[in-house]
Amino acid sequence: MSETGHSATGYIIHHLTNLKVGEGFWTLHLDTMFFSIALGAFFLWLFMKAAKSATSDVPGPLQNLCEILVEFVDTQVKDSFHGHNPVIAPLALTIFVWVFLWNFMDLFPVDLLPSIAALFGIPYLRTVPSTDLNSTFGLSISVLLLLYYYSFKVKGPVHFTMEILTHPFGKWFMPFNLLLRIVEDLAKPISLGLRLFGNLYAGELIFILIALLPWWVQFVLGWPWAVFHILIITLQAFIFMVLTIVYLSMAHEDH
Repeated sequence: MSETGHSATGYIIHHLTNLKVGEGFWTLHLDTMFFSIALGAFFLWLFMKAAKSATSDVPGPLQNLCEILVEFVDTQVKDSFHGHNPVIAPLALTIFVWVFLWNFMDLFPVDLLPSIAALFGIPYLRTVPSTDLNSTFGLSISVLLLLYYYSFKVKGPVHFTMEILTHPFGKWFMPFNLLLRIVEDLAKPISLGLRLFGNLYAGELIFILIALLPWWVQFVLGWPWAVFHILIITLQAFIFMVLTIVYLSMAHEDH
C-alpha cells in the first residue's frame, strides 16, 4: 500500500489518468488544455514584462534571461535556417520556451497539484502536457501544416508538386517518389511527437515510482533524478525546436 492508501497499481493508474470530458474521438483532456494555455499565457506575460522594463543601462535578471534565450534561439536559426522568413525565429523561441515549460511541470512533486485539485472535487489531474500524446502530436502536426504552407507559398503549387513527384529518383519513378514522400512526411510528426512524449512519460513514471517508496528513500533518489531530469527537459525542448527549424528550412529550399 502507498502512503495515500491506494494500492501501488491504483496509485500509478490514478496519476496517469487525465481529467476528461466527452467520448471517443471527441474526448478532451481538460487538464492538458488548462496547463498548456496557462503556461503559454505565462510565457507571453513574462516576455512582455521583460520587454516593457528593458533598459540600456544595467539589465535586471529577467531581462538578462530573456536576452540569453533570444540570442540562443537566434543563433540556432542562423545556423539551421537558410531562407528569409521573419516568422521563424519568433516561432522557434515560442516552441522552445513553451515546450520547456510543459516539461518543467514534471519537476513538481507528483502529489502536490493533484492533492490541491482534489480539495476542489477534481478527481484526476495530470500536470505535464508533454506526457499526453494529444499535445505532443498536436504540436508536431502544427509543424507539418506549416511545412506544407511554406512549401506552397515559397515554391508554388506546380513546383512543389513536381518536387514531390520527381525527387529523389527523377520523373520516371513518380509513384515510388510519391510513396517515399508520404512515408517521409508521416515520419516527421510521428518522430517529433513520440520523442517528446516518450522521454517525458518515462520521466513522469519514474517520479511516480519514487513517490511510492518511503519518504527518506524518495529524498535520496528523487533529488538526483530531478537534477538529471533538468537536462532531459531542456534537451527535448531544444531538439523539438531545432527539428522544427530544419523542417521549415527544407520548405524554403529547392531540390
